[in-house]
Formats: sequence, C-alpha cells, structure tokens
Amino acid sequence: MSNPAFVLKSVKNVVFEERPILPVMPKEVRVKVEQTGICGSDVHYWQKGRIGKFIMKEEDTMVLGHESSGIVVETGSEVSTLKVGDRVAIEPGFPCRYCDNCRDGKYNACEQMYFAATPPDDGTLQKYFNAPYDYCYKIPDHMDMEEAAMVEPVSVAVQICKRAKLQAVDNVLVFGCGPIGLLCQAVSKAYGCKKVIGIDISDGRLEFAKTFGADSVYKMPMRKETQGFEEFAKTVAQDINSKFGFEQGADVILEATGAEPCMAVGVYASKFEGRFVQAGMGKEFCSFPVTDALIKQLSWTGSIRYSTGVYPTAVELVASGKVDVKRLITNRFKFEEAEKAFELVHEGRTDVIKVIIEGVQD
Repeated sequence: MSNPAFVLKSVKNVVFEERPILPVMPKEVRVKVEQTGICGSDVHYWQKGRIGKFIMKEEDTMVLGHESSGIVVETGSEVSTLKVGDRVAIEPGFPCRYCDNCRDGKYNACEQMYFAATPPDDGTLQKYFNAPYDYCYKIPDHMDMEEAAMVEPVSVAVQICKRAKLQAVDNVLVFGCGPIGLLCQAVSKAYGCKKVIGIDISDGRLEFAKTFGADSVYKMPMRKETQGFEEFAKTVAQDINSKFGFEQGADVILEATGAEPCMAVGVYASKFEGRFVQAGMGKEFCSFPVTDALIKQLSWTGSIRYSTGVYPTAVELVASGKVDVKRLITNRFKFEEAEKAFELVHEGRTDVIKVIIEGVQD
C-alpha cells in the first residue's frame, strides 16, 4: 500500500511525498481519509510556521490538515465499538488521558496532546491516518463525508458556546462572519438564544449570515481619521445596542475575528456581568479597555479546541440538520490540487467560506 501525503517541509514550502503506513496499535483504527477541510491554522503554519507557542522547528516536517472524515479500513485488537467499513468523523487531538487536566475533562489543556497538523505532529492530509478508536465518531447513514469533516469546525464553535455558558434568554453578538463566526451564530440559534447578531465588514458575508444562523447583522464601520480608538469603539457599541434594542447591552460576546477594534467594541457593547469569549487569534498583544471590563465585572475567557462532550454534540447538531454545514462549503478540490486549495484560502476572498479537499482516490 502507498500513503501519499501533503507535507509542509518548511515555511511556504509544501510537497507531495510518500509517508510510511504506521502499524495499528491495539486501541487504534486506521482510517482512509475521505474529506478534509482547510482551517486557518493550517494556512498560518504554511505561511508563518507558528501559532503562539506552537512553533515548527527547522528540522520538523509535518503533514497538514486536521478537519477530516474517513472510512475505517483496519481495527486494533482491542477495538470493539468500530468495524471495518464504518464511516467516521475524526477528532484530531489525542490527549494523554492521565494528567490532572485530562482527568478533569479539560483535555484540551493536556501538555502531552498529539494534535494533528500542530508541530511536530502529522495531520490528516494523507491517504491513511491512525487514530484512537474513541476519537473516531461513527456517523449516521444520512450524513455524507463532507458533513463529517465539517464536524471539526462545528466542535470549535460548540466549545466557544460552552465557554460562554449560553442560555435561551441570551442576546448574543458574534464578531466575524467567517467559518467559525458563522458556526457560532448557528450553534447559538440551535441552543435557542433569543437574538443572535452577526457582525462583519463584508457585505457578502453579512448577506450570507442573514440566511444562515443570524437573526440580523451589523456592518462594522471604518474608523474616521478624526476619531480616537476609544471614541470609535464606544460609538459603534452604542449604535449596535440602540439598533437591536439591547438597552443594558448584550448578554454574550463571541469574538471570532481577533481584530482589536472588535474586541474593544465587544467590551463596550456588553451588559453588566456579560460573558465575553475570545476565539479569534490576531496580534499576540492587543489594546483592551480594561477599566470598562472591570467596572462591568465582565466574565472574559478564551477558548481553544474542544473538551469533554463537545465532539458528540457537534455530530448531533450536524446529523439533526440544526447546523447546515453543507451551505458553508464554497470550493472543492482533489487531493492533487491541495496547494491550489491552500492558495485560495490564503487569498482571503470574502466569497470563499469553506474549502474542502477530497481524499486520495484509489
């Protein structure tokens, strides 16, 4: 058997090459990868070689990709819940299971985590990928492999909403109408939130958001040369709350852009003791209206990957149709066109939402 893979050799240098087919351990399954979505983190490693503390060393090479689905082609000797032929969504992070964080259900904080396509760990853009059987989720017959691959970004949104402790009475502002922002909007509505507002600078993405998960949308204005940063953020926040009738401010802010102005507007737009979840990654150091956050007793938190129970919830949201992920897929490529697919995502076009790469065909 051959195992073609799409490999990051160094920054901006990707190649196709054969990778060894690893033996299947007793509690593992071998999955033939069928579909893989491109995440912004994949593109960031390709272009920059690092995200925060996760840095690709000079001697490292790495198979890219982590949003994948596939078909089980081999099972380990101790696997009883999956069989050859099962179609699965792959959760791409495998924790140690034994540290305090893992034992407390917060395995996204595991220091021994193997996470696909995070240096130095290989990802899923290869023909075959081995994974622990309990991190492969069998999907129902009516779900296709594209939907199963999209379970990963849905899980990211579910984790963000979990961190926000969403309730049905909440009014929610979501900054960003890219894939994660759109999915945060859809998950918020699936959870029954009262009003969900999508915020972006792109007319096209806002129009899409209105038909996807948002009750309404707001176009973020550009700051005038005569406006200071603080004045701008306060003015926009007041306009948002006035337009949507949030007299006391929004209950929840989900920030999925990483843009400094959005963070500031979110703080000023939140209500007293609002919940603010930072999910977008922008500059590593940002200006932040600390005094207003303090006076409001704002509950600010971050969100990374997913924790206990998130992936099964995401599978259910997609399987039930409550989150229609197929509508997010705007571009499809064959495996041999992977570099072209990455280049398209890197362009940052507003008409491109989610790009999917088909697995290696026999």
